[in-house]
Amino acid sequence: MPILYEDNHLIAVHKPHGLLIQGDKSGDITLIDLVKTYLKEKYQKPGEAFLGLIHRIDRPTGGIVIFAKTSKALTKMNKIFHDRQVKKIYLAIVENKPTIDNGLLVHYLRKNEKNNKSYVSDIHKNNYKKAELYLNYITSSSKYHLLGIELLTGRHHQIRAQLSHIACPIRGDLKYGARRSLPNGNIDLLSYYLEFIHPITGNKISITTKIPEYNPWQFFKIPAKKWLDKVYF
Repeated sequence: MPILYEDNHLIAVHKPHGLLIQGDKSGDITLIDLVKTYLKEKYQKPGEAFLGLIHRIDRPTGGIVIFAKTSKALTKMNKIFHDRQVKKIYLAIVENKPTIDNGLLVHYLRKNEKNNKSYVSDIHKNNYKKAELYLNYITSSSKYHLLGIELLTGRHHQIRAQLSHIACPIRGDLKYGARRSLPNGNIDLLSYYLEFIHPITGNKISITTKIPEYNPWQFFKIPAKKWLDKVYF
C-alpha cells in the first residue's frame, strides 16, 4: 500500500485493484484496516487512530484514495468534494476506440440498488441524475485503447457506465459489456491524478499514482505520463 502523500491533516494512498475500501459482508481486509495499522505503527499512539473516509473508488478499480487524519480536515475535505473543487483524472483501458478523440460526455444515470448497476439515458428522466466527464483519447496498442478521463460529476459507476454507453467498455468490466472478465475480477480503470487546494494550509496539492506493473498497463505507461504532463501541467 504505497503512501502517495501525508501531512498532519491528510493521507493519500494507492489502493490496489481488488481491495475493498471499507468493510462489507465478505469480511475481507480493507484499505481502511491497512491505513489504520500504518498510522498506529508509525506514530505509536494508544487507541485507534482517527481516519475519515472522504471519497471512494470501486473495489475492482485501483488508484488514489484520500483520507482525513482529523475531524476538522474531514469536514473541510467533504465540502471540497461536494462542491466539485477537486480535479479527478482517471485512466481507462477500453476494448474499442471511441469515435471522438476528445470531448464532453453528458448523460443521465440511474442506480439500480438491487443489481448494483447504473443505467444510462441520453435524455433526462425521472430519478436519473446528470453525469458529465471529459474524454481524451491517448493512444492504442494492437488490441486495446487508452483513455484519459476527467471526472466532472461523481455518480455511481459513472465512468464504467458512460464508456459502456458509447461502446467503449473498460477491459475486464463484464458488468458493463466487456467481452470477458479478468482472472482476478478487476477492471482496467485507475484513479491516476487528483488536484485540490489543501483545506488547512491553502496550498495546491497534486497527487499522482504509479501505473500498475503488468500489461497492458506497462505498454501505456509512457504515453499516459506524457499526456498528463502535456494537458495538466
